[in-house]
Amino acid sequence: MKNYFDLTGNVAIVTGCSTGLGVQMAKALASQGCKIVAVARRQNLIDEVAAEITKEYGVEAIGVAADITDTDAVNAAVDTVMAKFGRVDILINNAGTGGVEPAEEMSDETFFREVNIDLIGTFKFARAVAKKAMIPAGYGRIINIASMYGLVGNKIAPSSAYHAAKGGVVNYTRALAAEWGQKGINVKAICPGYFYTPLTVDTLNSDFFKAYANTMIPLSRYGNEGELDTAALFLSSRCSSYVNGVIIPVDGGYTCM
Repeated sequence: MKNYFDLTGNVAIVTGCSTGLGVQMAKALASQGCKIVAVARRQNLIDEVAAEITKEYGVEAIGVAADITDTDAVNAAVDTVMAKFGRVDILINNAGTGGVEPAEEMSDETFFREVNIDLIGTFKFARAVAKKAMIPAGYGRIINIASMYGLVGNKIAPSSAYHAAKGGVVNYTRALAAEWGQKGINVKAICPGYFYTPLTVDTLNSDFFKAYANTMIPLSRYGNEGELDTAALFLSSRCSSYVNGVIIPVDGGYTCM
């Protein structure tokens, strides 16, 4: 039987890979034989993640600490990966944040922080990986983790800076796909809906938010662990070779209404 999602020999960088969805996606890729580079700011956490992945899936995994907003740190991280493995086949730009603050009260600092992490950090890692690894190799898969909030507004949580940043990620994805497709790099975005992470658990567990979700999500529930992984796995694999510039909501239907 052919394994369409086989990633044996591939190397993937996953940012924001110390907890939550980043770890889940890294494990999904590792389950198909992919070597994993877990990137986040805290070395102790990504070392634990890498050790866990190696033990569970038998693939080589390492942790490389980097602040995605720091250009020198991003370049150094990619240099470290190239020195270690000599290639980067997959980049999942997952690191991000999500501030909630009324637009009319929002400080410059809050807005700049959201854009700096969610949009500019995505730009910096994509630039470094493309220039140092994927363009020379003539092959690459870049998956930017945006948000359904990058496609629509919302009435329950004032977060205009987050919407703006993730909206930027969505169209940045399209621009890169158009520019780099001829260089062998496919660029796509996933727009997750409501999933449990360390940043969202308290909000999602609140009664008022559950009532809102039941009304706004056609499936009437949040995303479960594993329901984002399959999209990342498909977009990372060679079987998605003619899929470029797409924006895939994984949101239970939130953005269809």
